[in-house]
Amino acid sequence: MNSGFATYSEEHEAFRRTVRQFVEREIRPHVQQWEEAEEFPLALYSAAAEQGFFGLKYAEKWGGSNAGLLFEAVLHEELSRCGSGGVAAGLGAQATIATGPLHSFGSDDVKERFLKPAIQAEKIGAFAVTEPGAGSDVAGLKTTARRDGDFYVVNGSKTYITNGVRADYVIAAVKTSDKGHKGVSMLVIEKGTPGFSVSRKLKKLGWRASDTAELAFDDCRVPVANLVGQENEGFAQIMGNFAWERLSLALGAIGSADDMIEQATRFVKDRVAFGQSVSKFQVVRHRLAEMVTDLEAARQLTYHALRLHIAGEWAIGQTAMAKKFATEMACRVADQALQLHGGAGFMMEYDIQRHWRDARIGPIGGGTSEIMNEIIAKQLGL
Repeated sequence: MNSGFATYSEEHEAFRRTVRQFVEREIRPHVQQWEEAEEFPLALYSAAAEQGFFGLKYAEKWGGSNAGLLFEAVLHEELSRCGSGGVAAGLGAQATIATGPLHSFGSDDVKERFLKPAIQAEKIGAFAVTEPGAGSDVAGLKTTARRDGDFYVVNGSKTYITNGVRADYVIAAVKTSDKGHKGVSMLVIEKGTPGFSVSRKLKKLGWRASDTAELAFDDCRVPVANLVGQENEGFAQIMGNFAWERLSLALGAIGSADDMIEQATRFVKDRVAFGQSVSKFQVVRHRLAEMVTDLEAARQLTYHALRLHIAGEWAIGQTAMAKKFATEMACRVADQALQLHGGAGFMMEYDIQRHWRDARIGPIGGGTSEIMNEIIAKQLGL
């Protein structure tokens, strides 16, 4: 069920149909296979790039279409309907968090070397902030970058990095001074740089079709030319990037919940019990009514935050509300959809079990629900 969005034009809806066709043709038939392999093929990045999916909000100078954020909002919603949170996360990271900072803060040289090939899927990127001892506490990072002439010498580690195993470059948050959040910078660290290694590929409850890595930096010499923006200004850059990342996660939660409700509705219509379709039982109809109402509330809250963001407003509180509510809604919908499948929902052959596992990362990644509550409380002056 799509209630529409006044800001979406017919152009946006035409693009929605294009993404949906791409999902049905290129992704959905292979989801189970990629889930078992715990990765999807690199060729999928190229196929998405051919559709222009990675350059929607970027300037034509760098290979983008400059179509705008609303087109990317549609992309995140529709990719998340593919039935695999891992595939949506891997492609979404390439479109958003692994390229956004380069476009917003990178020099022309950085954009030429990293953004332009990323838009064409000639290079795969990753965004590395989280550390074993520092997740939402960005100011508490331990990875250091010491200036040594024309290089930074980087030491430390990162974890839970989407696309980290196969990334050709990583945008890493590092400490360039000991001044807390005022000492954070962002560096592009390339694959093959001596001292940069993938410690391990992590095994996950959900998002299994995406690769998630633990990274290590051991006296890794990174050219000063790979600095993104200005030294010691990385904290503000990361916070700015979080705004769109969190909206993207909320939009993705809406898309996946939409798919879950469609699957549950089909199942109860086809399932017969006590001589009639399960959908005829009032308790089932009412549960679906509650699920779709929950989804619609999340959709409208997210679209409101999206409108504010598109208008250029600093909608910190509304974005936090949208991210928290939409991702938690997806967990509730997943649980109810699985329950409506009965015993079948517990079987690996049904997509709903994957949705259920994938949804659980929503209230954790991109800032936990608890951190979102803190942000919302601060908007109240608390």
